[in-house]
Amino acid sequence: MTKNKLVLLDGNSLAYRAFFALPLLTNDKGIHTNAVYGFTLMLQKILEDEKPTHLLVAFDAGKTTFRHETFQEYKGGRQKTPPELSEQFPYIRKLLKAYGIREYELPNYEADDIIGTFSKQSEQQGDTVIIVSGDKDLTQLASNTTSVYITKKGLTDLEVYTPEHVKEKYGLTPQQIIDMKGLMGDSSDNIPGVPGVGEKTAIKLLVEYQSVENVLENIDSISGAKLKERLTENKEQAIMSKQLATIETNAPIEINMEDLQYSGANEDDVIDIWKELSFNSLLEKSEYVQESQPIEEISYEIVSSLTKDLLEKEMAIHIEMYDEHYHSAEILGFGLTGERQSYFITPDILSSSPDLKEWLESSDTKKLAVDSKATIAALHRLGIDVKGITFDFILASYIANPGISSADLQSLAQEFQYRNINSEDQVYGKGAKKAIPSQTDLADHVIRKTYMVWQLKDAIQAKLRENNQYELYAELELPLALILGDMEAEGIKVDRKTLVDLGEELTRRISEVEEKINTLAGEKVNSNSPKQLGVLLFEKLGLPVLKKTKTGYSTAADVLEKLEGQHEIIAPILLYRQLVKLNSTYIEGLLKEIGTDEKIHTRYQQALTQTGRLSSIQPNLQNIPIRLEEGRKIRKAFIPSQKDWVLFAADYSQIELRVLAHMSGDASLIEAFQQDMDVHTKTAMDVFHVSQEDVTSEMRRAAKAVNFGIVYGISDYGLSQNLSITRKEAAEFIERYLETFPGVKQYMHDIVQDAKQKGYVQTIMNRRRYLPDITSSNFNLRNFAERTAMNTPIQGSAADIIKKAMIDMDHRLKAENLQAKMLLQVHDELILEAPKEELELLQKLVPEVMEHAVKLNVPLKVDAAFGNTWYETK
Repeated sequence: MTKNKLVLLDGNSLAYRAFFALPLLTNDKGIHTNAVYGFTLMLQKILEDEKPTHLLVAFDAGKTTFRHETFQEYKGGRQKTPPELSEQFPYIRKLLKAYGIREYELPNYEADDIIGTFSKQSEQQGDTVIIVSGDKDLTQLASNTTSVYITKKGLTDLEVYTPEHVKEKYGLTPQQIIDMKGLMGDSSDNIPGVPGVGEKTAIKLLVEYQSVENVLENIDSISGAKLKERLTENKEQAIMSKQLATIETNAPIEINMEDLQYSGANEDDVIDIWKELSFNSLLEKSEYVQESQPIEEISYEIVSSLTKDLLEKEMAIHIEMYDEHYHSAEILGFGLTGERQSYFITPDILSSSPDLKEWLESSDTKKLAVDSKATIAALHRLGIDVKGITFDFILASYIANPGISSADLQSLAQEFQYRNINSEDQVYGKGAKKAIPSQTDLADHVIRKTYMVWQLKDAIQAKLRENNQYELYAELELPLALILGDMEAEGIKVDRKTLVDLGEELTRRISEVEEKINTLAGEKVNSNSPKQLGVLLFEKLGLPVLKKTKTGYSTAADVLEKLEGQHEIIAPILLYRQLVKLNSTYIEGLLKEIGTDEKIHTRYQQALTQTGRLSSIQPNLQNIPIRLEEGRKIRKAFIPSQKDWVLFAADYSQIELRVLAHMSGDASLIEAFQQDMDVHTKTAMDVFHVSQEDVTSEMRRAAKAVNFGIVYGISDYGLSQNLSITRKEAAEFIERYLETFPGVKQYMHDIVQDAKQKGYVQTIMNRRRYLPDITSSNFNLRNFAERTAMNTPIQGSAADIIKKAMIDMDHRLKAENLQAKMLLQVHDELILEAPKEELELLQKLVPEVMEHAVKLNVPLKVDAAFGNTWYETK
């Protein structure tokens, strides 16, 4: 008879371990994902290495257990779970369901007790048991058939505790781990033990006397008057502590081994949640590709020539490319769908048909695009200046529901109950298997896209009108797409030599800093080796170990930043890393992106974020670091495209805080902006109750952190990390802030209540974000939705304002017949280029347009500057 192999996972412990082992990560919807991601990595490794026949993840059912009847302060003093972790538990449970893994919790008991009960039952049946946790208390369950895997500082590095390993490590049996806890206590669980007795003393006593009871019976034989006194005074506490530390192995669980049989994951569901949480690295490694769905046939013609009589007054169009980088991707074909028929056109016909070119360039014919910006850019490469785009499927769908990924046309279509289209992966394959399909399959795929647009246009536009969002779509997002298309096509000129020179300067600077590190270390150090740095910092220099990884000591940036004041070598190590990243990511990265026209053509993702903000990719020009002077210098390479022209930059000042003042109506915030005060100084004055002269730099820094923290829905945990203070201090600071600004506090309350009634929040231009979890009975889901309700209208309205400003700017530049052009949008900043003779007018026109884009209860303020390089505009 084949024996079972049961794997028991401590759900809460592993989730905590994953959360604190990884930096805070979010997906494109703003959901924190680091705990789920880390949990997934651990789960994948366990499944791969252990291949269990039975599997269970045990969770704690609540804060109170039977142990609290013995000791009310059991686990007292534990900090509240960070909301950034709490909101991830529902996704961990959703992940487990996708993997087909049973989870279980039992009121009045801990996960440990469920694990202990199942492990003992399985032992008695002769099964192999593997327990995985971050809690060493569970090592008491180790036996000849049960191994306890304890996570180390990393995620997938596990220390295996068998009876032999427990003996080797502690000189005790697994059962004596309970006695050790009875004597020394456990601060993490608030088990008191015997005050003054540490691990070494406890082990020494147990090696001689075997158990807590025997120790207490032989107090007279124990040497050391102070130790005798402590044991005598705390007899009952020691016995109680042992009871608290003892895992229950006979809990009244209501499921059995048959319920834990593991037959594998539902791959469709796993892929879906990986997509939802943007686990792209896992998706790329997965060999799983969905089978094509049986969908209805659509008639079309593959035409070898296209004449005017085939073209209609209104048609859906789509240009198919092999990848998403439409400025350079291979063009595979073109599709059209009208009232009468659909046509697929090969690239050679597309670029050589005068009738089609005339039709595309006419403003009198209406074009319905899948993605207008990509279409404009790709056709521009073929010498076609497309006009008359009146519908953009991706933009319209995005506005209707920004929570659906715009990269997945299949999901967008399904929002409108349309299932007559396959995904890109189904047609092209994934990873190493990706390939261009046959012409017939390609044509079918392209026509399905244009047919989908033709079929869904009216329904989507009707929904936008019903939601009072048609104006947002037709007057903001669609015109902006055409402007962004022009900006991308125009590109921004880059001086290659400046970048090369900066690279050489950085290389020299890196060598200097490296030499300084070697001098301070007293030896040659490979600064790129975390292992060597770990040995140097924590063994040779004796700095305190804050975190470990599976390969040794952690030398991550957050660790080094906390150690910065403790040794002068830390600052140059941090600087070295920053300089190396600047050189590789930005200098070398930007050099690769310069085109034959000596320009960089970034791509703006307009239908990505749920707040409406634009993002820039390939390359990301919104993320060039400016904190270090070496990073700021990179902007010296960005120059005007013509002689005697300049770059002109205009930046909204504290736009999100101004939106907060407008939306909250808080009198103090409004006063600060109306009087043109420094809002962070004003906040510090009000929160700390000091005069302007008494505001210190630390006070202003704290005020700035909480000002922006409110905008971004920060928690006490998040603020504590930003300011390096305790969570308690952070919570008190947030509370003082809200008491100081009652309008903000009332806004936060009202917006949540409004969201609960409507199911969504919206910006000043009616951009919606749906929050289905705002009324969830699950606290964690509801808490995340509430914080999202508070910050989305602020961030989204700021995004609306700069988009409106860009459209107004485009109109105004054309109306004034100026040569000036918009080149870049970098969050709250616009970068233009213009001839010097237009400067005087631009200095008045640009701030005027931006400051009057919308009317708020507080003035919008714009700072403008110009120069021969982007660097000089700051």
